[in-house]
Amino acid sequence: MKIRKLKTENIAVAGVIEALLLVALVAVVLSYIQFSYIPVIMEEREAGHMDQVSNQFSQLKSVIEIQSMMGILGTGESITFTPMSSPITMGSKELPYFVSARSYGQIDLIDNNDAGNHKIDIIPASPDFPSGIPLTSIKFRATNFYFPKDSPWQEYILEGGGIILKQSTGEVMRVNPGIAVENHSDSNYITIKYFIPLFTGVSGKKAYADYRESFIHTNYSNDYSHQGSATYFRIYTDYPEAWNQSLINESRGILWEYYNNGYIDVQLDDTTTPNRVVITPKPGYTLYLDLTIVEIRVQVGPGYIVNP
Repeated sequence: MKIRKLKTENIAVAGVIEALLLVALVAVVLSYIQFSYIPVIMEEREAGHMDQVSNQFSQLKSVIEIQSMMGILGTGESITFTPMSSPITMGSKELPYFVSARSYGQIDLIDNNDAGNHKIDIIPASPDFPSGIPLTSIKFRATNFYFPKDSPWQEYILEGGGIILKQSTGEVMRVNPGIAVENHSDSNYITIKYFIPLFTGVSGKKAYADYRESFIHTNYSNDYSHQGSATYFRIYTDYPEAWNQSLINESRGILWEYYNNGYIDVQLDDTTTPNRVVITPKPGYTLYLDLTIVEIRVQVGPGYIVNP
């Protein structure tokens, strides 16, 4: 009969403990990265995306103005009516291997049929627009998760030729509309020259949402003009603060000089729906309008409908 002696060894147990400690260390490091660095990285990515959208909206504004100028001058009919595609980056993707969220964007076209009471109202009215010139817009709304921290969303709006940035904490006109002012001091005339884009849409091509790159297709369609003195000039908009700042902001307001010198009056009226910004001449002065309204056909999203 053989007697076996069993020896107690700690080598195997120590190896298992080392492996568990390494796994725990990796888990701690990954957790630290997840909670400390990933939100910062994603915030930077979403901030970069919004800067990109801002630049793309500026390019879209430039494209529309070039198309309008070519259409008004009648330069190259085949080129003038050919649609041009402006890219819009809709969102940003999540990071691989970590817990993060991708952001989404949505583009909405508010055209002449959808503008409702959003309009530019002048007296005497333009014969082409007796009820007021529709204030149309192209709106991009980003649903973000990290940027900005104090607002879950941001919007860029191309309205009336200006680019507005809006979020839950406020709004600002990032790029002023195409308004120029002339002061004829010898006759007390204040002339406002204003280029107004008027967007028209196609059914089924007025909205699009995704996180990948999309396009806004635009082409010149028609143009109208209006010249004459005006009793008042009223802008009915969902962004009255942005419009009011762009007109009479002390540092860069389009009408600040004439408002400050007492030639014209600019008031924000919040008693109407939507709110309105009212421009009127002061006693002894005449407000003269030189308006160019350019009809731009817009289609949103991938693909293009020819001859809708």
